[in-house]
Amino acid sequence: MSPSTTGARPPRGRPRSLASHDAILDASIALIREVGYDAVGMEAIAARAGVGKATVYRWWGSKELLVVEAIGRIVRAIPEPDTGSVEGDLLALARATTAMYGDPATTALLSGLVAAMARSDAIGTAVRAGFVAEWRAVMRRVVRRGVRRGELPRGVGVDVVLDLLSGPPFYRTLMLGAPVDHRYLQAVVGVVLRGLAPRTGTARAATARRAPRS
Repeated sequence: MSPSTTGARPPRGRPRSLASHDAILDASIALIREVGYDAVGMEAIAARAGVGKATVYRWWGSKELLVVEAIGRIVRAIPEPDTGSVEGDLLALARATTAMYGDPATTALLSGLVAAMARSDAIGTAVRAGFVAEWRAVMRRVVRRGVRRGELPRGVGVDVVLDLLSGPPFYRTLMLGAPVDHRYLQAVVGVVLRGLAPRTGTARAATARRAPRS
């Protein structure tokens, strides 16, 4: 994720140290896991990474933008599956999603970012154009392959499918405070795919017989 995408400040002076850069990203996620999003400050992140606070602020203008880039790196590390079927691909992504939502820090992390997005248009843009866009791009390619294979109907609203697949775990985590495990995500994938399955002539005729007459 580039600085222009996240809103990070361009480096000034000597070239950025990649080792320090990665250490700061790792430190931000590690501290959030330990104490929660709101309790983490830039000074604590700098201390954990072994750098000065000025170094952190030279690369990122705020904690929110730093965390956005850190999460983006996690998303980019998730390989794009190609199992031969749209169901297999989506279940593979579901397993990766289970790992993320299974982290106890996820709720604090997401709630903190959502609150920051409500306060700042710049942070909202960074989140949507950063890791959210990267995750949806992977899912979009998976769904479009399913259309090409004939597993999903042509003309399907791809963005609607992405919302149907992404919304339930987010709602379940933030609104219900309930766990998101692989069985739950399997159920979500199954319901969405059954609703989108290309309909045969027999199925269309059965639906027409059940439809009320005007």
